[in-house]
Amino acid sequence: MTTSPPGKPPRQERAASTALLTDKYELTMLAAALRDGTAHRRCSFEVFARRLPDGRRYGITAGTGRFVEALQAFRFDDAELGMLDSFLEPATLEYLAGYRFAGDIDGYPEGELYFPGSPVLSVHGTFAECVVLETMVLSIFNYDAAVASAAARMVSVAAGRPLIEMGSRRAHEQAAVAAARAAYLAGFAGSSNLEAERRHGVPALGTSAHAFTLLHTAGAGTTPSDWEKAAFGAQVDALGADTTLLVDTYDITAGVANAVEVAGPRLGAVRIDSGDLGVLARQVREQLDALGATGTKIVVSGDLDEFAIAALRAEPVDLYGVGTSVVTGSGAPTAGMVYKLVEVDGIPVEKRSSHKESHGGRKRAVRWAKASGTIVEEVVHPADRPAPDVPADLAARPLTVPLVRDGKPVADLGLHSARARVRDGLLSLPWDGLKLSRGDAAIRTRIIAPTPGRS
Repeated sequence: MTTSPPGKPPRQERAASTALLTDKYELTMLAAALRDGTAHRRCSFEVFARRLPDGRRYGITAGTGRFVEALQAFRFDDAELGMLDSFLEPATLEYLAGYRFAGDIDGYPEGELYFPGSPVLSVHGTFAECVVLETMVLSIFNYDAAVASAAARMVSVAAGRPLIEMGSRRAHEQAAVAAARAAYLAGFAGSSNLEAERRHGVPALGTSAHAFTLLHTAGAGTTPSDWEKAAFGAQVDALGADTTLLVDTYDITAGVANAVEVAGPRLGAVRIDSGDLGVLARQVREQLDALGATGTKIVVSGDLDEFAIAALRAEPVDLYGVGTSVVTGSGAPTAGMVYKLVEVDGIPVEKRSSHKESHGGRKRAVRWAKASGTIVEEVVHPADRPAPDVPADLAARPLTVPLVRDGKPVADLGLHSARARVRDGLLSLPWDGLKLSRGDAAIRTRIIAPTPGRS
């Protein structure tokens, strides 16, 4: 498998404005608030999920780094303002021309586990500053967290075997880049997407597709084996014997024999992309060993998800290539997060609509765990009150950290730290929290209400 150098820093470029990654009603609300004088009231908005996708036991916080980056580019220049003057009055346009988010943002570090009610992100500033960010916040967090949560399930059942994200052709071109980042954050080894490497430093991995083998049809020789050997020879000549050869274009048994004949017993890997992957992996392993290619790895791909990966755990598979299922959240394409106003001028406010309730007040969170490190409960408490006392047999870890102060990033937003959090988080779950079968959230989230009448 060909890989770009790991750890290569992402290339920095001047970001285009993100200000129109929004819904019209956010700006019409802003216009009304500016007109009636409420736009500058101090507010707190909170991002949380009322529930996890059906059957999921945990979620993975993802998108924080992308959101903070997008926030720095949230500017209304002449081009953006020119699109808005048909429905916004001059006073609103003047406000937007000078818009710079100057508030504070707190939240869970990227890669942290979350559960129903977890205050994943808290945005503090004026109503005008905060309300216009809703769509951008949710579009980033809902997608990235959905992909990362699905990817983490796959990493967990892969039991230490590497996974490659290969779903770019099954997603919007920009979503593909975000998905590659989210999957890498959750523990994937890398992605086939080069833009993800350029923009986020995700290791790029890849070799060839069936088209390269078919290209050599009717070339040298007259049989599929002749054509396959020609294709394999060209690939090895260009990339070296450590490459990965795709062996199922015609006949897998012949393909493996041709691969070892051309590349020698030091061939890096063979890839199987179709058929009964478990049965074929066993057959291919036996054949490779018999041919002396005992160090050649087996890569499998083809409509894999966490359930298929779990089913292959006992097979001699060395690496998984995952496409459609990971970029679509493996059946849960959104994390279901919402962005709700929870405090105005220090007074808690909350929505009471049936099945769409919110909990008022600015909040922080801690997570309780046993001495073994296994987590047992998440406690969400008012930000102006200390966390409740921890039982003697448990330890508490604060979850809420500063992310932005006065509009400027202050947190470590690197993927290396986020990947470590995912790894540690999965190890901290109760044993049944890692099950793929349907069930409730792995731990309970307890939300402590604010003091009545607080102002």
